[in-house]
Amino acid sequence: MITLFIGDIIGSPGRAVTQKLLPGLKQKYAPDLIIANGENATHGNGLNRATYEELTGKMEIDVLTSGNHIWDKKEIFRDLASLTKLVRPANYPPGTPGQEKVIVECNGEKVGIINLLGRVFMPTYDDPFRAADRLVAELQKQGVKQIIVDIHAEATSEKAALAWYLDGRVSAVIGTHTHVQTADERLMPQGTAFITDAGQTGAYNSIIGVQKAPVLKRFLTMMYESFEPESSGPMQFNGVVIETDFRGKAKSIQRIYEVVN
Repeated sequence: MITLFIGDIIGSPGRAVTQKLLPGLKQKYAPDLIIANGENATHGNGLNRATYEELTGKMEIDVLTSGNHIWDKKEIFRDLASLTKLVRPANYPPGTPGQEKVIVECNGEKVGIINLLGRVFMPTYDDPFRAADRLVAELQKQGVKQIIVDIHAEATSEKAALAWYLDGRVSAVIGTHTHVQTADERLMPQGTAFITDAGQTGAYNSIIGVQKAPVLKRFLTMMYESFEPESSGPMQFNGVVIETDFRGKAKSIQRIYEVVN
């Protein structure tokens, strides 16, 4: 099975470059499953129904993962239950709305997608390691062998620790959140593919996808500045392609980093 995972899509620029490049990437890699992190897909922070439908309908992305910014558009609280292709981080407290795992069928195989939040340099969430234990066990009981984990975290050490912890139990552990693609893609000893961060899909001449001036002003003055997605100049598309066998073991992982005008 071949999975294409698209790094954090940042606002309308990220959606536009995804729409532009996705047909060619489908032709090149022939993915059975397409996953994208969509927590910043609506104007650079959060996700609403219209953007969800654009990504999953018009672009035919199979599953959207998310992160700590999934709540930034308040209407998401009303809509989460009906957005069946969206998975929210599983290590929020019990009773949080939304799906903490999603199962899809690809070529007769069940694939489970899990989203987790890290805790280092972030708010105090529930333990992502124990949440992973619980969800992986639940998926395995349902006969799911292909399991993809999006770990949305700041610290590279925490992402790597989760990959080692889950090695052999899941097909891939893919880091998101920092918006900077790392060059450490690898196959773990027991068959799990790992990359610290898949990167971001949006403006190339930006600071992690947003306009530079407000970010610089915040650093220089330490005063609040609102951020807007950068919409001018070249755009970048980041992601990874992972191939797994019938047992759910990873055979390869390849980075994608394309810049287009």
